[in-house]
Amino acid sequence: MKLHNFMETAVNRIYEDMISSDENIPNGEKVRLDIMAIALNNLPPKYTVTEKGNLFTKVNTIEQQFRTDIICEIMKAMEIVSQNP
Repeated sequence: MKLHNFMETAVNRIYEDMISSDENIPNGEKVRLDIMAIALNNLPPKYTVTEKGNLFTKVNTIEQQFRTDIICEIMKAMEIVSQNP
């Protein structure tokens, strides 16, 4: 068993979706990590330990509000990073 913050996986996945659909979104490694760190610090963690817990968390991420919250925090983080390179 391994402790895992599912929110990190979700933020990474959504950020990758965003940069693949919009060439204006910064995508360098340092910028990506800065944006993810800021966004994750403003989102609630979703820790799982078992595969069953991970699947349950994945089901909950289907909700539109979950995705919207993550996109909002990523956008805020991109603004912060762009103002403070």
